Amino acid sequence: QVQLVESGGGLVQPGGSLRLACAASGLTFSRYWMYWVRQAPGKGLEWVSAMNRGGGPTLYRDSVKGRFTMSRDNAENTLYLQMNNLKPEDTGLYYCAGSLGGGIRNTYDYRGQGTQVTVSS
Repeated sequence: QVQLVESGGGLVQPGGSLRLACAASGLTFSRYWMYWVRQAPGKGLEWVSAMNRGGGPTLYRDSVKGRFTMSRDNAENTLYLQMNNLKPEDTGLYYCAGSLGGGIRNTYDYRGQGTQVTVSS
C-alpha cells in the first residue's frame, strides 16, 4: 500500500520559514517524479514544485521562485520543501504527490493527505 505522509506545516508570520517533509512508502520512490502541490482556501489545486527521478533541476511556479527549495533523498524515500520568506498568499494545504509520468501536470498517481501551512500575523 502506497503512503505519502507529509509533516512540518504550521502557523508562521509573514517572512518566516517552514520546512515540509514527505515520507514515502510502498512504492519505488526513485522511479517517480515528485511534486509539491497546494490548495488555498476556496481555490483549486495548484502545483508548487516538481523534481525528476534523479533529483535533477527543479521546476517552480513563478510565485515561489527564489523562496522555496525542493529536494529529495532517494535513499531515505523522503521529499522536502524548504519555504523561506513566506507570504500570506502561501497559505494552504500542502500535499506531496508522485507520478511515473513526468513534467508539469495536474493529475498524479499518488497524493498524500496534506499538511496545513498558515501564514498570518
